Amino acid sequence: MKKEIKRQWFLDRYCGQQFAALVENGKLAEFSCEKEPRTSCVGNIYKGKVTNVLSGMNAAFINCGLAKNCYLSMDESYTDCTKYDDATPEKAASRPLDLQIGDEIIVQVTKPPRGNKGAKVTTHLSFVGKTMIYLPNTDFLGISRKITDETTRETLLQTAENMRENQEEGFIVRTQAPFATAKQLKTEAAFLKKLYSETLKAAKTAPVGSVLYEDEDLPLRVLRDSYGEDVDSFHVGDKELYERLLRLVKLRRDIPAKKLIFYRGQRSMFRENGITPLLYDAASPVVPLENGGYLVIEHTEAMTVVDVNTGSYVGENNLEETVFDVNLRAANELARQVRLRNIGGIVVVDFIDMVDEAHRETVTETLKTALSFDRAKCNVLPMSELCISQFTRKRLGHDARSYLVKPCQHCEGKGYVHDDIFVITRLRADILDCFAAGHTAAIVEMNENIMALILDQKLFAKELVGRWKDKKIYFVPHKTYKEDYFTVRGENGDQFMLPDKAQLLR
Repeated sequence: MKKEIKRQWFLDRYCGQQFAALVENGKLAEFSCEKEPRTSCVGNIYKGKVTNVLSGMNAAFINCGLAKNCYLSMDESYTDCTKYDDATPEKAASRPLDLQIGDEIIVQVTKPPRGNKGAKVTTHLSFVGKTMIYLPNTDFLGISRKITDETTRETLLQTAENMRENQEEGFIVRTQAPFATAKQLKTEAAFLKKLYSETLKAAKTAPVGSVLYEDEDLPLRVLRDSYGEDVDSFHVGDKELYERLLRLVKLRRDIPAKKLIFYRGQRSMFRENGITPLLYDAASPVVPLENGGYLVIEHTEAMTVVDVNTGSYVGENNLEETVFDVNLRAANELARQVRLRNIGGIVVVDFIDMVDEAHRETVTETLKTALSFDRAKCNVLPMSELCISQFTRKRLGHDARSYLVKPCQHCEGKGYVHDDIFVITRLRADILDCFAAGHTAAIVEMNENIMALILDQKLFAKELVGRWKDKKIYFVPHKTYKEDYFTVRGENGDQFMLPDKAQLLR
């Protein structure tokens, strides 16, 4: 019998950021953070110009107006084919690009810039809808592997085939398609085709480096992609965001408006619903298992390495059974962690040594099954005799660590501390707690650099004219405080002791 999963999305915006957290049966399953307005370039379509062609690498570098030139493979194929079942096995082979320096070209970003590397781009454009993905210049007809009913698959693929106007374009049928009517599918396909035609029209007169098409922001992508996944509720902590999402829900009519819930509490919505401590756990390299074992997750330049340990678990029968139990739990928890932390690339797992070959195979199958629920493509290799497992996971945007932690400046980047925006969101939650407890004023003592960041970027501007308009907040800067350390105390009335350097925020 299939286990019921309670899924709840929590969406909020403050301090110039947008946040999305998915909780499944009380556990944090996904977390994303995005600056407002949206700064991520993934999914965006640009008019670019070829600046360099490297014949030895069969690649080109494209100026798209970003900080660094983008990388384009000149013998590229549609990169997402492996995520879907292909219904066009006899399609024509892709032809390599023939580019010269100075050529203007339309490209779409598939991977964000990382470190010293620029973004990766493709000429295989895609326009994502709720039920369909339109591929205007890719001969590919695919369908989500999560659609398992054969009759439904055949019907949907035939509908998609009928919507193709030529053999140079394609469609991907998404998981949500069975919940839509044939008319709704055709309406969305027509809309996506119109987006493409408008993109081509804009490219004729746009200068190099222009954004021709921009993907939706984080909350709208969550709403778009969550339909059909049995989401119980969407909790929204910001009034303006709630009203925008409510208008969209009423317009599309594919998500019941009653599932969209506005949070009216005085405390931080994430803290009130127990999400904040779960984020602390996501920032930690040590992950406890329910039986007393634990994982250690370490990130390197080339890969992510995971070590499995028995910890305090001693088992009941013998060493082999004890180790087997820990490894099984570790496989399930690891699948949740790579999804939550959005870990991409190569992952190497050092499971505890098992003698029984059947146990090794069972752990591998458990890992495969647990990763199959991930929307990102994962490929698991057989476990070695040393009980080392390897798998790859397609990177989707930025990993959660980029929001939660940053390299420590005191140890030359060898360690990590909480990122500035994570510290500020914790500070905001503490101030909300202070006012929810009935205090009329809050005194915050903090690192002077964090205080300067809040003041310079006016990160609390929305709160000062909203829920804090009748409150007073005093900031006290300290040179000796670490960047992730602060204190908040509440006061009432107008008579209380303040340091000379205290600054009234309001």
